[in-house]
Amino acid sequence: METYTLSQSIKKIYDSGLHCFTTKTLRDIIGERKESTFFKFIARLISDKILLRIEKDKYLLNDSKINDFELANFLQTPSYVSFETALNYHGVLPQFPYEITSATSKKTNQKKFQDKIFSYVHLNKTLYWGYNKRDNFLIANIEKAFLDQIYLSSKGLKRISLTEIDTSKLKKNILMQYIRQFPKTKQFLAMIERLKKFKII
Repeated sequence: METYTLSQSIKKIYDSGLHCFTTKTLRDIIGERKESTFFKFIARLISDKILLRIEKDKYLLNDSKINDFELANFLQTPSYVSFETALNYHGVLPQFPYEITSATSKKTNQKKFQDKIFSYVHLNKTLYWGYNKRDNFLIANIEKAFLDQIYLSSKGLKRISLTEIDTSKLKKNILMQYIRQFPKTKQFLAMIERLKKFKII
């Protein structure tokens, strides 16, 4: 690729305002249809430290100050930040978890990038709701993050200490509305009884 064309394409990438790119996104921005030329260009961008390869078909603008939660959404699509991470973000859980936890409708998995751990826990599509967009990332609201944690705890997949949670931030009417939408397994109902004993609901 000629230097003039290369500089034009780099300008298009910066002008896009994006921090994260898939291969398809980069191809659309650059407009280069010839595959061999396009991938030579990507290799040049990585070599020149303009782009950082995260994993196959996913890239990050090297000098970007991307939020960890935005990156969590990008690493696994679809996903939204939830569980311990969202509870800490909302001020419900004081300790910041050592990994960034998210819910996904895909398989449970874990990814590592730049010494950070991004964990994704599968939730059935019927439970894939209760999140909002904050800045450039999707995150569960307080009550949904709490119940996501309760639900996974009832399945033995997570832990929760009700004595460590600032329950004053939880709205009981929203909790009750959300609880009705969760599967009424024996284990989940037992957890709900615990919430009643702690006067959370």
